[in-house]
Amino acid sequence: MWSAILIYENTALLHYYTDCEECIDRIRDLVIESVESRMERSEERVVAVIMVGGPTKGTRFRPLSLNIPKPLFPLAGQPMVNHPISACKRIPNLAQIYLVGFYEEREFALYVSAISNELRVPVRYLREDKPHGSAGGLFNFRDLIMEDDPSHIFLLNCDVCCSFPLPEMLEAHRRYGGMGTILVIKVSPESANQFGELVADPDSKELLHYTEKPETFVSDLINCGVYIFTPDIFSAIQDVSVQRKDRANLRRVSSFEALQSITKTIPSDFVRLDQDILSPLAGKKQLYTYQTLDFWEQIKTPGMSLKCSELYLAQFQITSPHLLANGDGKKTATIKGDVYIHPSAKIHPTAKIGPNVSISANARIGPGARLISCIILDDVEIKENAVVIHSIVGWKSSIGRWSRVQAEGDYNAKLGITILGESVIVEDEVVVISSIILPNKTLNVSVQDEIIL
Repeated sequence: MWSAILIYENTALLHYYTDCEECIDRIRDLVIESVESRMERSEERVVAVIMVGGPTKGTRFRPLSLNIPKPLFPLAGQPMVNHPISACKRIPNLAQIYLVGFYEEREFALYVSAISNELRVPVRYLREDKPHGSAGGLFNFRDLIMEDDPSHIFLLNCDVCCSFPLPEMLEAHRRYGGMGTILVIKVSPESANQFGELVADPDSKELLHYTEKPETFVSDLINCGVYIFTPDIFSAIQDVSVQRKDRANLRRVSSFEALQSITKTIPSDFVRLDQDILSPLAGKKQLYTYQTLDFWEQIKTPGMSLKCSELYLAQFQITSPHLLANGDGKKTATIKGDVYIHPSAKIHPTAKIGPNVSISANARIGPGARLISCIILDDVEIKENAVVIHSIVGWKSSIGRWSRVQAEGDYNAKLGITILGESVIVEDEVVVISSIILPNKTLNVSVQDEIIL
C-alpha cells in the first residue's frame, strides 16, 4: 500500500491516500504528463516580428516624420516601437525580436544596438528590398526567423497602441491548438468599418468570418493587428503564392494581356495577411481570437500620437511608475496627472506641467510656463509664461514669452492639434491656434486654422 503520493502543483501539496492500484497508476501518469509538459514548455522558444513600415507609409505623419522614422517618434518619452518591444520582453522563452521594414538600416542601427543592450534581448532590423505585403514580408525572412527553431511566432504592427497582453495570448493560443490567434477588441458599430471586422464563436473563440474594411456592418469585433502563429503560417503563405502563380500560368494560355494586368497588380510573392490568409482560413478551425478589454488605438496621424502618448503615460502608473514625474511647486515644478520628463530637461520650479505631457531631452521650460496635453521634443525652449495645450512642439523649436500654442484637442481632426515642425520660432506674444507649421519657419504674427508651408 502506498501511504502517500505527493504532487507539487500550483505551489500546493496535494496528498492522495489510496489502496487502489488503478488510482495509483492514474495519478502516476498525471504526474509524468505534468512534468513532461512543463519540460517541453521550458524548452520552447518564441520569436517576435514587428512590422515598422517605411518612409512611403508615413506620409500622414508629416511633418513629424520628415526628420525621424515614424517608429522612432517618442510617445510617453519612448520611441513608438519601444512599447511593443518592451511588451515582447514579457514573453516567456523569448529568443529574438526582428524589426521588418523599408527604412535604411543606418536609420535603425543606433536604436537597435541601444535597445538590445537596455533590455538584454537580441533585436535585429531586417530591411525589405521591395513590398511583399504583411504576410509576404514575414515569409521573405522565414529562414532567419526560423534560425532559433521557435515553436511560436508573434507578429505585431508598430503603429498599434495597446497594452499588448502577449503572455496571455500565448497561453490562450496553446489552449486553442490552432495555427494562429488574433488579438481583437470591441469598438462602436459606427467606427468598425474602418478596420478588419470579424465574427468569432462565443464559446470556442474560433474565427468564423473575416472581412477587411467592409462597406456594410458585419461585426463590432475588430482585428487589433497583433498575432501569434505556429511555424505552419509559412506553409499557408507559400500556398497562396503557389496558387497565384498557377492562376497566372493558366491565364497565360488564354490571354497574355490578362496575365500582364494581374501580375502588375499583385505579384505572386506579395501576400496580404488579412485578405489572403485570415479570410480564406476563417471557419476552418485554424484561427482563433483573444479579446482585450484594455485600450487600443492605431497611430496613423500626429493627433493620434498625442492621444496614444496619454494612454501609455497612464499605463506607466501600473507598469513603470518610476518613469513618471512628480512635484509640488516648491523645489520642483508643479506636476498634475501623468507626466514624463527626461532627466536632462530643465524645468523652472514655477512652471506647471500636466496632465498628459512628455518632455524630451535637453528641453528648457521657463518660469510660469503652463503645459497641458503636449509632446515637447528634444532641445525645445519654452520661455516664461508661455502656454502650450494640445500640441506637439518639434525639435529645436522655441516659443517666446507670453505666447500661446494650442488647439481644441480633437485627435481625429486634421487641425485638431497644433504641430510645430523642427526649428520653428514663435516670437514673443504670438498666438498659434489649431495650425500646422512646417520646419524652419519664424512666426511673428498670430495664426489660426492654417497650414504654413
